[in-house]
Amino acid sequence: MSNLNEFMISRRSVLAGLGGVGLAAAGLAGCSGNETPAQGSAGSAASGSDYEPVTLRVAYMPNLGSASSLFTAIDQGYFDEYGITVEPAQFQGGPAEITAMQSGDIDIAQIGHGAHSLCIGGDAVVFAFDQLSQADAVVCDKSKVASAEELAGKTVGVSSGTSSEIILQFVLRDAGLTMDDINPIEMDVSGMTTALLSGQIDAAATWSPNTVTIEEQLGDNYLVLGTNTDYSDEVAFPSSFVCLPDYAEENAEVLARFGAAIDKAQQYRAENIEEVAKLLSTELDVPEDTMVAATGEGDWQGAVDCQGDTDTILGYYTAQQQVFLDNGTVEAEVPVEDYVKTDIMEEAYTLSQE
Repeated sequence: MSNLNEFMISRRSVLAGLGGVGLAAAGLAGCSGNETPAQGSAGSAASGSDYEPVTLRVAYMPNLGSASSLFTAIDQGYFDEYGITVEPAQFQGGPAEITAMQSGDIDIAQIGHGAHSLCIGGDAVVFAFDQLSQADAVVCDKSKVASAEELAGKTVGVSSGTSSEIILQFVLRDAGLTMDDINPIEMDVSGMTTALLSGQIDAAATWSPNTVTIEEQLGDNYLVLGTNTDYSDEVAFPSSFVCLPDYAEENAEVLARFGAAIDKAQQYRAENIEEVAKLLSTELDVPEDTMVAATGEGDWQGAVDCQGDTDTILGYYTAQQQVFLDNGTVEAEVPVEDYVKTDIMEEAYTLSQE
């Protein structure tokens, strides 16, 4: 296991290598490419901005980790400052968002861990780091599964290619099991919640706010077998704003403006996460108490602390790529600088400080 000190990851002590983990190869799966995006409320650029007005179609997923900085920047007027009007569109997974960009329906997407393998493969580039996810968990009804060891032979809901699947693999490893020892069922995350509560599956590799709903329904029988935090010394799960490579080449100045607004939103989010959760409960039509209970699903202050520190940010993506290499999703190492646009990040940070 190789240490990532050389990448200056001072906040999370993330390790680049996962030597000896031996994770099973994970196929990349997500919502279908022909998914119809759900439109949200748009943020309109202020007429008084000094910048050339631009409208951006931005994809997000309906959870605090994916939508919080985007909707904060809309609500607080940060996009207005940079002449940007945002047309948000809701998707259920990062791969579907990237497919929508490739078809011309979307300009920018906020993606979670799993879809970054597509960035490594050249389908998209990262131009803004959003946060390290703490939202994933393997959960169960402890009246049926009392420990990770008892997952052997059990039916587990999983969405392939997601960070929650990686957490499942770690949980199984620590229990002396592999994916071959369980009956994994491919499901979307909303279906997992219903399936677990109805007894159709025995455990779920899912994420917040679905974990909040499951805990509320199971009460004292709710059992968490593993989370991102449990493995923070072995793996990093960054979420990011991405676009197509050609779009980044042609619109670097616009992306820097977008990133500057996101930088400001991240600072506001870290200081006012409960308020942001309440905002999203309205925007995403999720019960307010459910969204507020999900405020621990991201390292909000960590995102602020690494603004302008591209060495730390590159370290996160190096550790992330190692996960994909170890589980076979990515076959060959790619320099992170090939798909992480630190020049745009640096310009965004400079703009945000003016």
